[in-house]
Amino acid sequence: QVQVVESGGGLVQAGGSLRLSCVASGNIFSMYIMSWHRQAPGKQRELVATITLDRSTSYADSVKGRFTISRDNAKKTVYLQMNNLQAEDTAVYYCRAFRNQFAHWGQGTQVTVSS
Repeated sequence: QVQVVESGGGLVQAGGSLRLSCVASGNIFSMYIMSWHRQAPGKQRELVATITLDRSTSYADSVKGRFTISRDNAKKTVYLQMNNLQAEDTAVYYCRAFRNQFAHWGQGTQVTVSS
């Protein structure tokens, strides 16, 4: 089983940047599809970015050009670099590790963007 832990959230001003980190336990991190999701108050959780086994990436339209997902298999870590943050980016951000139809979720990290 995989354990997932996010970190790096905080309070930033609009236009600022933040980098989230997600560390996943286990010996087969490189075999997991990793993704970032977020949930704003009163809204459903949405997919933000995904990175595959071969480091192919995809993004929600709302964050394209501003967010970048990457992974370091040696460190068993996935990152989400968030630039030009806006108030609408305020949410709890969750990391997910997916393999063989099983999803492992972290507890989330709060990102708050002030205008």
